Amino acid sequence: MKSIELIKPQLFQDRYRIVLGLLCLIIVDLLQLIIPRIIKQVVDALAVYNIDREGLAAYGLMIVVIGILIGGFRYVWRRCLLGMARRVEERLRNRLFGHMQLLSAAYFDKTSTGDIMAHATNDIQQVRMACGMGMVALNDAIFLGIAAIGFMVYIHWELTVYVLIPMPLIAVSAKFFGKKMHARYKEVQALFSDLTEAVRERFAGIRVIKAYTAEAVEADRVNGISRDYIDKNIKLTQVTGSFFPLMLLFTNVSLFLVLVLGGRKAITAEITPGDFVAFISYLGLLTWPMMALGWVTNLIQRGRASLDRLNAILETRPEVKEASDPAPFPNMVNALEFRHVGFAYGGRRQNALSRVGFRIEKGQMLGLIGPPGSGKSTALLLLLRMYDVDNGEILLDGTNIRHLKLSRLRSQIAFTPQEPFLFAGTIGENIRIGKDDITAEELVRATKKACVYDSIMGFPDGFDTLVGEKGVILSGGQKQRIALARAFLKDARIMLFDDPISQVDTQTGNRIVDGIRRLIEDKIMIVASHRLSAVRFADRILVLKNGRIEAAGDHAALMAGSPYYERTYNLQELEDEI
Repeated sequence: MKSIELIKPQLFQDRYRIVLGLLCLIIVDLLQLIIPRIIKQVVDALAVYNIDREGLAAYGLMIVVIGILIGGFRYVWRRCLLGMARRVEERLRNRLFGHMQLLSAAYFDKTSTGDIMAHATNDIQQVRMACGMGMVALNDAIFLGIAAIGFMVYIHWELTVYVLIPMPLIAVSAKFFGKKMHARYKEVQALFSDLTEAVRERFAGIRVIKAYTAEAVEADRVNGISRDYIDKNIKLTQVTGSFFPLMLLFTNVSLFLVLVLGGRKAITAEITPGDFVAFISYLGLLTWPMMALGWVTNLIQRGRASLDRLNAILETRPEVKEASDPAPFPNMVNALEFRHVGFAYGGRRQNALSRVGFRIEKGQMLGLIGPPGSGKSTALLLLLRMYDVDNGEILLDGTNIRHLKLSRLRSQIAFTPQEPFLFAGTIGENIRIGKDDITAEELVRATKKACVYDSIMGFPDGFDTLVGEKGVILSGGQKQRIALARAFLKDARIMLFDDPISQVDTQTGNRIVDGIRRLIEDKIMIVASHRLSAVRFADRILVLKNGRIEAAGDHAALMAGSPYYERTYNLQELEDEI
């Protein structure tokens, strides 16, 4: 029941619409209950030949008018109740998305995209159904059911008692099957997440699959997950498939009792033929509430299972926490310091960084080099607070970055990741990344610094060129340079570049490095790269190995004192010459 708290605020906000919708729904139910009374009058009049054409026409017109009123009020309750459910869906999805953006990078390291997508689509849809049609079915099950029983009692109380004999069995069945449905719905929803992720991953990697002619193998893997999903659904269907026919069986038992006992009472004139027909009509109206009881149990169990899954995410707290009383951000960032920084990714024994320390001041550039896995990218991510250090501290002008407002910290950092990510929009939108106040001149200037302007102008639509999913129409080098232009456009106080020239040729790389060097004047800059030409001009270079600083100094000092640096530099120089 704790998960229900997720939708209570939305239900309270729409309380007036809900009340209006339920009122219209009750009016519709009442109008439906009037029709059997009209039919009773007609049947009784026909039985004694006491009605003419005008009388039949009048009764028929009454039914038509009631039908029109039912249609009008039904339109209103659908707008109110189903519209409310749509708003609950929207607000819940927005809340989920907003919360997901607050979670730390570590959460996404261990959670698949398919699982998140299943939460954002299928789970929220089930909650919507429970709020909308679940509320409608529950109202009908209670109000229409009680009202129909009331009219049946009015016709003949003894016959009504016989009809209601199966009712306790319905309540017991609903409770018994409800528990089973809830457990199996959770299993089905979990497997839906796995299936979504499997399909998404294979579509994203379709080029690799085709290149390695692995279509059959990957299809078998998806088929295996799909079979598991179907098996779970079949087990769920075994429960729901037993529950709904059971509801119908109880209804048909009631109908049998009416025909046997009610027919006898009509023959003996205890009730009129009209009462008998009306009683059967009310029993027909009672069939829907009995079915609705089963359906609403189904909907609510689905909704509860989905709410439990959503609540598990919304209760997850970010590992990188905002400072409760953030310190003022320095007006000018004059110095950045790593002091004995240690960090290990969750679940790993080996540290990604161990006792790393350095200091860099405004107007200086720091280079980070080392073999893959040495900790270069980790150092940049720690400065961005994508993760928090396990040991030591990172300081800006003497203030621990944990004490600064997170959004303010990141707003002062421009970052290009090792694997550039582009959204499925235009080139211009990807460079602006949501900043609509950027002028065309600024956009051109940033792309020229990143040596990508000519490539962009080579497209027929220029900056309005659609790049496709993950920038599929662009080469790796073009994507990398567009990501660089994005950082150049931000013009932040701290510039972080992770392997900025790894996917471009030597000549283009040298031009990009020249552009980066011209930015250093009033900034703090860190460049991590496996190509030493990107960092050879740095004021200080750190050689990392297994998360530790193996050597430090400028280019000349490392050429003389670091065998790794000297060997790597000479090999790369030879490669560039070739």
